[in-house]
Amino acid sequence: MDIVKTRLQNQTSNQYNGIIDCFKKIVKIDGFKGLYRGLAPNLIGIIPEKAIKLAVNDYTREYLRHSNNKNNNLNLTDSELPLHYGMLAGATAGTCQVIATNPMEIVKIRLQLASLSNKPSSLGQVLNELGFRGLYKGSAATLMRDVPFSFIFFPMQAILKQKFSNFDKKHFGGKVEEKPRFWTIFCSGIIAGIFGASMVTPMDVVKTRLQVSQKPGAPVYNGIFDCYRQIIKNEGPKALFKGVIPRTMIVAPLFAITVLVYEFQQRFINSNSFNSTLTNLEKNHVLDKVNQNFYVKKD
Repeated sequence: MDIVKTRLQNQTSNQYNGIIDCFKKIVKIDGFKGLYRGLAPNLIGIIPEKAIKLAVNDYTREYLRHSNNKNNNLNLTDSELPLHYGMLAGATAGTCQVIATNPMEIVKIRLQLASLSNKPSSLGQVLNELGFRGLYKGSAATLMRDVPFSFIFFPMQAILKQKFSNFDKKHFGGKVEEKPRFWTIFCSGIIAGIFGASMVTPMDVVKTRLQVSQKPGAPVYNGIFDCYRQIIKNEGPKALFKGVIPRTMIVAPLFAITVLVYEFQQRFINSNSFNSTLTNLEKNHVLDKVNQNFYVKKD
């Protein structure tokens, strides 16, 4: 699905007539394996990218919540964090993740489009061609995509999670004191992912165009705004939303699963920490009893 999105976004003519036609032509020319071009950098890069994004968002939300509570003498929980603070935390996370996202994206795109030109077609060849500085080509465009996505996705997901949780407790017997059930987390992630991914698709199209290895006769773009201008002028405004359906089909479940697993990990770690604390307290209590009995017998 990701390679289909990239091919649709990069085409400047009617090479592909939609998602199904793109699938068929990739399989016809490159075989079934062609659908998985660019998988290696995706697998390598997605782990640090998601770890940075989720950790920074959580840390920033907690920092802003604590500062707001302290400065205004409040006692707000994370679910009560004001919207603008949630957006700021998301934007901070989106900014920090680019250190991992951009190298992954540009290498993946080069591999996904390699069969359309005589460019390097292996991971090692692409890395040698780009060099270290080349891995960060198009970073500004990546920021313009990831920062808006994050300040849309994270606060929207947090708000929807709380709304779904309240609905669950009211209509489906969820206990008031319980944390949100996993279905509420997954559904909120899906909806926020759909909305966020579709909204920033124009930035993703521009990023793809800037990061591809240009072949003879292809348009040459002098930066982000020139790319926007040429796309609208030559292909029309609709071209900015090329690949929106496959992109949404990728991003929405990906982020829903990510926040679901992240929530599960947090609960598991906190539960183990709590149990470990209880065990230590119980051990100390037993030792105190032993010591007391020892001194009583000695006396």
